[in-house]
Amino acid sequence: MFGSEAVPAGLFALLICFVPETPRYLVSIGQDSRALDILSKINGSSKAAQILQDIKDTMVVKTEKLMTYGAMCIFVGIMLSVFQQAVGINAVLYYAPRIFGDMGMDDPMMLTVFMGIINISFTLVAVFTVEKWGRKPLLISGSLGMALGAFGVALTFGNDSLALLTAASLLVYSASFMFSWGPITWVLIAEIFPNTIRGAAVAIAVAFQWIFNFIVSSTFVPMFNMHLTEGDHFGHWFTYGLYGIICVIAAVFVWKLVPETKGKTLEDMTQLWRNRQK
Repeated sequence: MFGSEAVPAGLFALLICFVPETPRYLVSIGQDSRALDILSKINGSSKAAQILQDIKDTMVVKTEKLMTYGAMCIFVGIMLSVFQQAVGINAVLYYAPRIFGDMGMDDPMMLTVFMGIINISFTLVAVFTVEKWGRKPLLISGSLGMALGAFGVALTFGNDSLALLTAASLLVYSASFMFSWGPITWVLIAEIFPNTIRGAAVAIAVAFQWIFNFIVSSTFVPMFNMHLTEGDHFGHWFTYGLYGIICVIAAVFVWKLVPETKGKTLEDMTQLWRNRQK
């Protein structure tokens, strides 16, 4: 198991050698021509020059105070991290064999492996659609898909005749996360903050992500094991019902407060948050 991890690690070490430096870094060390070449490959030569000039304009001011663009800018970034964990996905992934076992499945480990295959497959959905559909549509649809799956688990858990439906609901829940909150949160956290506060803001957002990872993973088992009467499934219903409600709240949050970053540069985000302060 541990030896197999050397394969992706080795591939990563090899392929990272072919990843170019970021244009902003190249501008910061005076290599404008290399930065322009990379921008031209990504955006086309006509737009590359304008983007390069925008980068050079913002490089004059290296950093600004964290709240320069308002508390809402930081709040949105933090809540993206919070919701990524609060929807409960890591508790499901950590305890998947036990969950499938409690459903009465004959081979919970095999189902866990099958869920892993589905998760990888749906992550590819995000890879191939994030630049076509945008970040917000994926997050909202993923949130609603997760809510559907979580409510499905809550309503059917413990009913032996609906065990397959319970398992299918759990797979829908997991797959919906994998094409939305799983990868897209990281994309948005990297794109949503103005360049001059980006380092500190990203660090704060990621810190909240790990804090809520701990909270969710440490509260899952106690909630899952709650009983009102001997042998009932109250904890199972409550846990997934709660996750479903959080998923719905996450969809509303993205719809109302999260700006779309598709096709926008970090300089565009600077102007967007300035406009929101007016």
